[in-house]
Amino acid sequence: MPSSNSQKRAGWLLVLGLIIGLGAYWLGARYGRHAPGSIDELRAPAAAADNNLDPTEEENVRIYKQASPAVANIVTRTIQYDFFFNAVPVEGAGSGFVIDTDGHILTNYHVVEGAQTIEVTLGDQTRYKAKYIGADTRNDIALIQIDPRGRKLTALPLGDSRNLLVGQRVLAIGNPFGFQSTLTTGVVSSLGRTVQTSENTFIDEAIQTDAAINRGNSGGPLLNSRGEVIGINSAIYAPTGTTAGIGFAIPINTARRVAEDLITQGRVRRATLGAEGRTIWPGLADALNLGVDQGILIERVNSGGPAAQAGIRGGTRSVLAGLQELRIGGDVLIAIDGKAITSQMDLNLLLNRSKPGDTVTLTIVRDGKKMDVKVTLGEGK
Repeated sequence: MPSSNSQKRAGWLLVLGLIIGLGAYWLGARYGRHAPGSIDELRAPAAAADNNLDPTEEENVRIYKQASPAVANIVTRTIQYDFFFNAVPVEGAGSGFVIDTDGHILTNYHVVEGAQTIEVTLGDQTRYKAKYIGADTRNDIALIQIDPRGRKLTALPLGDSRNLLVGQRVLAIGNPFGFQSTLTTGVVSSLGRTVQTSENTFIDEAIQTDAAINRGNSGGPLLNSRGEVIGINSAIYAPTGTTAGIGFAIPINTARRVAEDLITQGRVRRATLGAEGRTIWPGLADALNLGVDQGILIERVNSGGPAAQAGIRGGTRSVLAGLQELRIGGDVLIAIDGKAITSQMDLNLLLNRSKPGDTVTLTIVRDGKKMDVKVTLGEGK
């Protein structure tokens, strides 16, 4: 039989175990995690401690809250005709952003091109009919305007795109695939690229970013970490048409100049040479005995235009080159201000960076001889 001392020891151990168990249960009930006691507790937000954000997250949230009310969802409607000449309504969509309290909105030209009606929904879900003010088709920039009807609009501050650095953080807000006010983040991946977006449009000094940009983001703002607009999201590079980490934005300094011209003068002041030409290639140059194997063969000079006033000569006769008709006998433009001109794109880029009234030096080849001619650029459409 067990001794009385053993019985006493077992009793004390049992009592001690009960005390420890009851204490643990009480502490768990008071301080531990427990199931919600009511539907209100189920609906209650998580504890504030669970929502702590790091500094980058706090900045993202702050910029989004400040900027999203000014980002526009743009829906356009136009009428097209099918094979049987039946009218077919077609809708388009894109993004934009408010730049002043008068209701001016910057976007891409291709977002509103050909639109018969334009409807804008801002971040606070207010809807407006918008009117087309004007565009710089070469830079794919358009300006539209809404009537705020007495409401105070949120406008985005415009930054400076000259001092960007590869690696700095950027945020894009837009309406990809119709999902309004979507935020994506990334960095500036590269700077200074020239991206041709169509036969007649390009992005000069493009800002490349890995922030996700999809269909519907076009025209929306690219923001820096201060919440300033540094670019207009415009294009993506992806075989499937969806983001592949390579997006491009138009520098805001270019867009600001376009907006100022349209608001103050009703048109974009674009520099022009007043001449038309054709890019030459070695085979053509040899066949025509031009003396150079690259440049632009001047075919026509506008009467009274800058080139004509400077004595630039256009073609004097027409010949067939394959299925193309060429006007030959004119000057060959090979450089402007010492920069080689090898294609029409080179000429367009230089004119895009110039203003009407600027004086430039053209280097031309005439009858096999190289010469320099000064030209004061005019204003074109």
